[in-house]
Amino acid sequence: MAEAENNPMKGMISLFHEIAAKGDVAKLSAMMNHSESLIDEIGEKGWSALMYACRNGHFEVVQLLLEKGCDSSISNNSGQTALDIAKFWGHNHIVDLLLNASGGPEEFHNFFNRTFLNRLSEKRTDSEWLKAKETHSATVYILFSNLNPLVTSSQLGESTKRGICLCRVRHEEVEKFLVKMEATPIFLGTELQTSNIKSCTKSVSDSNMEIDDGLVAWFAINVDNAVAEHFHSKHPDCFFLQPLMPRLLELNTEEAGVVAQARSVLAWHSRYKFCPTCGSNTKVEEAGYKRTCLKEDCPSLQGIHNTCYPRVGETIEDAVRREVAEESGIRVGHVQYFSCQPWPMPSSLMIGCFAVAVSAEISVDEKEIEEAHWFTRFQVTAVLNKQDYSFLLPPSQAISHQLIKHWVRRNANL
Repeated sequence: MAEAENNPMKGMISLFHEIAAKGDVAKLSAMMNHSESLIDEIGEKGWSALMYACRNGHFEVVQLLLEKGCDSSISNNSGQTALDIAKFWGHNHIVDLLLNASGGPEEFHNFFNRTFLNRLSEKRTDSEWLKAKETHSATVYILFSNLNPLVTSSQLGESTKRGICLCRVRHEEVEKFLVKMEATPIFLGTELQTSNIKSCTKSVSDSNMEIDDGLVAWFAINVDNAVAEHFHSKHPDCFFLQPLMPRLLELNTEEAGVVAQARSVLAWHSRYKFCPTCGSNTKVEEAGYKRTCLKEDCPSLQGIHNTCYPRVGETIEDAVRREVAEESGIRVGHVQYFSCQPWPMPSSLMIGCFAVAVSAEISVDEKEIEEAHWFTRFQVTAVLNKQDYSFLLPPSQAISHQLIKHWVRRNANL
């Protein structure tokens, strides 16, 4: 108290936080009208007014602070945000408010990691759906020759600078080549229905764009030199990009993400045609995302199932979101990298991340895992301290154990 009396500003911050903790909206509003700078001031242990309101479940105070423009991404001395605090204390109505107010913590996007396609990985084993999409008039094919994409020149907005964009090809243009080459088109995904992306893309066919299920599928194929010459002669304004770099960087960010995915898968197929376990021939399955050994007694076919692996052309963040959704049905928002661990069985790199769940209902994919459950910090702490044995945790040598322990510690003084 003596310190607050000697430092009027600290005293005002302390009072502001006390009012927020008590949930007095009228007094809090009056103080902000008098001094707007109080809104994000930090007090003891790095806590803000928003954190105190979240801790005590004062919805109207949280709403007021958000409306006034407070920073919900601030972390206290223990690394917790207001969202972490609200989630820990079970104030789900405040959690929803925080998530909807600002969309959560800032996400960083690098070139090649943005896309306007939903990969729909669950459709890769649906042979009937894939067959129907491959031949549909609205389906888009992007072509590569020697792993170089088919593109055309484009005008970049109102500037005089020119760039490049993908040439979209329809099934009627590639049908006979697919049969001749016996190629398996790589399924890239379907256009996001909420996407507002304006394409600058050159289309080489004016097919009917009506589709049955509202989903426009995209595929990629790598053609031989003869087919490449055919397309260049028939569509002289389209060309296979050479040299690839640095001109590939002239694509817009969304199309660059599509090219990154497609080229990565095609490059994988061009380099790994034989089984890495026994050296036998392999066949392409799951719409281009799996190669299966043709030798019946190959050890690679003996019931080993790998999960939680990033797909080619996929960021770590997107891999976390996809895997969690596929295996547990939980939707994930913000993803934060924690640490990594070499894992020599046989030669992997384990990547540990924290993620914020934006849904709560579990729906287990029994092909991937047997069961999934939510656990409270109290339950996990009891097992870590060997006070409870109702479930087992990974050994301390595993990165998953360190993830769990760090999560408990960072939430220790909520």
